[in-house]
Amino acid sequence: MSAVPQASSILASLGQATFVWDLVTDSIAWSDNAAAVFTDIPAQALKSGAEFARLIEPKASIRSDALGHTAPARSGEGVAYRIEYGVRASTSAPVIWIEETGCWFAGADGRPARAQGIVRVENERHARDEQLVRLSRHDPLTGELNRSHLIAALAEAIEEAARFRSSCAFMLIGIDHLARINDAFGFDVADGVIAEVGKRIRARLRGGDVLGRFSGNKFGLILRNCTVDDTNVAAERFLAGIRDEVVPTVSGPVSVTASIGAISIPRYARSADEAVTRAQETLDAAKSRRAGSFSLWRPNVERDAQRRVNIRVTDEIVTALNERRIVTAFEPVVEARSRQPAFYECLVRMEQDDGQALLAPDIVPVAERLGLIRLVDHRVLELAVAELAASPNVRLSLNISPATTMDPDWWSTIESLMRANTGVGERLIVEITETVAIQDIDDIRGFVTKLKNFGSRIAIDDFGAGYTSFRNLRKLGVDIVKIDGAFVQNIARSADDRAFVQTLIDLARRLQIKTVAEWVQDEESAVMLREWGCDYIQGRLIGLASPERPWSVPGAAVLPAAS
Repeated sequence: MSAVPQASSILASLGQATFVWDLVTDSIAWSDNAAAVFTDIPAQALKSGAEFARLIEPKASIRSDALGHTAPARSGEGVAYRIEYGVRASTSAPVIWIEETGCWFAGADGRPARAQGIVRVENERHARDEQLVRLSRHDPLTGELNRSHLIAALAEAIEEAARFRSSCAFMLIGIDHLARINDAFGFDVADGVIAEVGKRIRARLRGGDVLGRFSGNKFGLILRNCTVDDTNVAAERFLAGIRDEVVPTVSGPVSVTASIGAISIPRYARSADEAVTRAQETLDAAKSRRAGSFSLWRPNVERDAQRRVNIRVTDEIVTALNERRIVTAFEPVVEARSRQPAFYECLVRMEQDDGQALLAPDIVPVAERLGLIRLVDHRVLELAVAELAASPNVRLSLNISPATTMDPDWWSTIESLMRANTGVGERLIVEITETVAIQDIDDIRGFVTKLKNFGSRIAIDDFGAGYTSFRNLRKLGVDIVKIDGAFVQNIARSADDRAFVQTLIDLARRLQIKTVAEWVQDEESAVMLREWGCDYIQGRLIGLASPERPWSVPGAAVLPAAS
C-alpha cells in the first residue's frame, strides 16, 4: 500500500498554499510549498504583510482592507473573506493572479489580530475572464472597440470637452465599395481588407485617440484636443495611409480607398447621437461627391430649413392618410386616331384644410424621400380598385414607386383586393418607372408575372429617360411604354426629339408593344404622333387630371377597351 502524500505536496499539485498571518507582529507563516505557488517571488517578501503588500496589484492594501469590515457575531468566531489580486516581483515579471480565501479573528480590543486561509493560483481563470471582458468590449475581427463602447467613449469625450472647454473631433471612416470586394473575392477577403484598414488607421493615431468599429465597413474615431485644422490634416493622413499601398490578401493585392465624414465637438454636437448622425451625414456627402474624399460638417441654413419642412410635410402626409384626405384625380389617355378615351391615369392628390389640393409632384418626391411612399401607394391602390369595382366599363392605370415594387405588403394587398373583386385586375394597368426595370429586372419579372396572372397589364413610365433596352422590355413582358413627355413636348420644334420619338414608336410597334405619348401640348404634335403610329396620347391638349369622374357624367361615351 502506497504512503499517503503530505498535505503540502497535495496543495502544491493544486497550485495552493496555506498561511497564518499575525497582524499584531505582521508576520506571515506559510506552508512548506509556498515557494512552488509564488514562483520567482523572494522568500523574504512573503514573511510580512507589509513586504507582501509591495508585490500586490492593482491595490497594495487589498488584504488589509478585507479585514475588519464586519465584526464577529460572537467573541472568538472568525469572519470569512475572499479577495483576488495579482503579485509580481518586478514590473518586467509576469503577474501571478491569486484567489485568497480565509477568516480573520479579532483580539481583545475587537480589532483584527490574526488571519488564516488558503491562496491558490488563478492565472487560467483570470485569463478567461479577461478574454470575456475583451470580447464584450471589442470587435472580434479588428480588435478595436465595438460600437456600443465606441459610443460610450464618444459620450464621455463630449462631456469632458464641454467641461474643460476643449475641442475634439469625431470621424466616421467608411471603406469605399466594400460590397464589390465581397462580390469579386468573397467575404474572407473583404474581412481581411477591413482588418488591414483598421491597422492602418491605428498606426496613425496619437496617444489618447480612440478607435472603434462602427459598422460593417465603417470605423469611428475620436480625436481628442483636435482643432478644425488638425482634423483636416488628420483626415488626409488617414486617407493617404489607406489608399497609398495595396492591401495584400489571399486572392492577391486589392486597391482600397476610404471616405471620411467628421464633426467638431462639442461645438456642433452636444450628444453622441447628434455627433454620429452628423458625421454619417457628412460621410454620405463625401461618398456622393467622390470616393476617397473628406467632408467636415458645417451648419447649413437651407438644409436645416428643408428638414423642418420635411418634418412638417411628414406629419401632413400621415395625418392626411389617417383622415382619408389622400385622393385621386383622373387624367384621360385617348386613342391617337379616334380621340376616344382608352383609360384614365390615377394621379395622387392631398386635400388640405383650406380646400386646396397638393398635386403629385408636391407629394410623391417628398413621400419617397421620407419613406412614406409605400403608404401613399397602398391608399391609391385601394381607391383605384374601388373605382374599378364600382364602374365595370372603366380602365385605370396606376403609378407605383420603385420602393413599392419590392414591398411584400403591397403585393399582399393587391392580391387580396383582386380576389375580392373579380374582373378588376383585367382593367388595371400598373405603371413602373424605367429605372426600376433597369436595376431589378429579375425581381421585377416575378412581380410582373403575378400581375399578369390577374389579367393586369404593365406599362413602363417615362420611357426614354433611362437606358432600358427593348430586349429587356420583351423579357419583362411589358404591354405599354409611355414615352417621356420631356421628348414629346417639343417635337413640333425639335428635329432631334422628332427623330428620337419616331424611332421609339417604330421599334415598339415592331415588338407589338403599345405606346403612349405624354405631355402632348398642341394639335400639330398630336397629328405627328398619329401619323408615326403612336397608339395613345395624353396631356394638356386632351385634358389635365381632374377629381371628376367623366365616365359617370350622363351622356358620356362608353370607354372602349385599350387593346
